[in-house]
Amino acid sequence: MIKLAERLKEITTYIPKDSILADIGSDHAYLPIYCVKNKIVKKAIAGEVADGPLLAAKSSVKAYQFEQFIDVRKGDGLAVLKETDSVDCITIAGMGGALISSILDNGKEKLHQVSRLILQPNLAADQIRLWLLNHNWKLVKEKILEEDGHIYEILVAEQGDSEAPYCNDEDKEKQVFFGPFLIKEKNHVFYKKWKREYNEWLRVLEELDKAKETVAIIRKKSELKKYIQWYKEVFPDENTERA
Repeated sequence: MIKLAERLKEITTYIPKDSILADIGSDHAYLPIYCVKNKIVKKAIAGEVADGPLLAAKSSVKAYQFEQFIDVRKGDGLAVLKETDSVDCITIAGMGGALISSILDNGKEKLHQVSRLILQPNLAADQIRLWLLNHNWKLVKEKILEEDGHIYEILVAEQGDSEAPYCNDEDKEKQVFFGPFLIKEKNHVFYKKWKREYNEWLRVLEELDKAKETVAIIRKKSELKKYIQWYKEVFPDENTERA
């Protein structure tokens, strides 16, 4: 039986049953194989841009004799998809937020039939939230989890009112940064992630205070001070002075 990383197993819980799935950047195709084996999806496409992972994916699919259910294709991002595929769910996991956003943006004409996006950035999840907000994709669920010392966020989106998850315009930038659902839940992993970030902002700000002021440094210090203030607003009960 294929053993999925916890973050990938969590992703599968958000895939609607009997979907036609496209897993972009599928690596060894473990996620689509797991989904087919557990009858979560009817069919899947595993997309890969690099030859090494592409061959690994084909080998895995062949080993499970799932060739009739999983089509492994080479291509850049959503370029692997055809209109006749009738894909209704797309997963993209294990990349940076900027890269995931660019994949969605470059292939946005392929998203018309898609009803759900499940995205797991390794960093910069706020860039994905911003893309969703600007392209009529409604964030419907967020999950933050820790695995092997790394913290991951999972974003689930559907076509619809992209403004809906955000409470008001005044705090929208902050909610995009932290996540509108995560900022409400504030679980221990969320706290751990942002406590770590907060301490790093303080460290960098202290270093910048010693540097000669340039336009770039002034801009960076202003950004860090904004993030530090946001942290204090999100965690008002913490004695941040002694962090």
